[in-house]
Amino acid sequence: MSAELGGRTGLQGKLSQWLRGRRPKEAAADSGGREALLLAAAGAGLPLSPAAHPAPGYRCSCDRVGCPTPARHPVSFAWQTQSTTDRAQIERWARHQPQANFITATGMVHDVLDVPLEAGREALERLLGAEIEVGPVAESDDGRLLFFTLTRGTPEDEDEWWPCELDCHPETMDEHPGLRWHCRGSYVLVPPAQLPGDGQTVHWVRGLEHPLPDPLSLLETLTDACARHADEEPDHVPAAWPLRH
Repeated sequence: MSAELGGRTGLQGKLSQWLRGRRPKEAAADSGGREALLLAAAGAGLPLSPAAHPAPGYRCSCDRVGCPTPARHPVSFAWQTQSTTDRAQIERWARHQPQANFITATGMVHDVLDVPLEAGREALERLLGAEIEVGPVAESDDGRLLFFTLTRGTPEDEDEWWPCELDCHPETMDEHPGLRWHCRGSYVLVPPAQLPGDGQTVHWVRGLEHPLPDPLSLLETLTDACARHADEEPDHVPAAWPLRH
């Protein structure tokens, strides 16, 4: 067998080339456009809600001065109750708000394990090479890889459940650059989404035809890759994870 885990030949080399070769336009074209991708996400059970979009000058379409997360947040404060998989509603939003991005609310049907791009690519190669089932994966051109998984919901032992507030407090991103577990009360942008900057997008690298896996089946590999990634950062200061509130 020519491919060995951790190597760059055979299967691993092909996976590496494929991951680095996928570009936003190609990924978007695969499913036939923005509305089709959004409806596919809803059809897979991901609840959606409209989000802000980029404005000229690397700004956000919202009216907040100095928005800390331009084009990355919901439009409505009621996004958790507004999020839906209803096809007709999503079609109305998509057609009446043609520039809008969309978020998907986590902790209802699915969670998202959100990791630095290079660590995520390394982990994805290892997981696929080990024939571990990996669900949909999205890449954000601001340097993150998003692994979509089943939600853990609310375990009987609340000490095992870690709420993610980093979307509500985006200034903590620099303090906690490693793995973020988006669960109840959080959200992520769902592809296709536009980010500030020339051609910056959020796009699928593994599509919604892949079933959502148990997050715990991916967690060890992702945390190991994030730890190695952090060790390679010369100015990185380790941060506690998970965050507890």
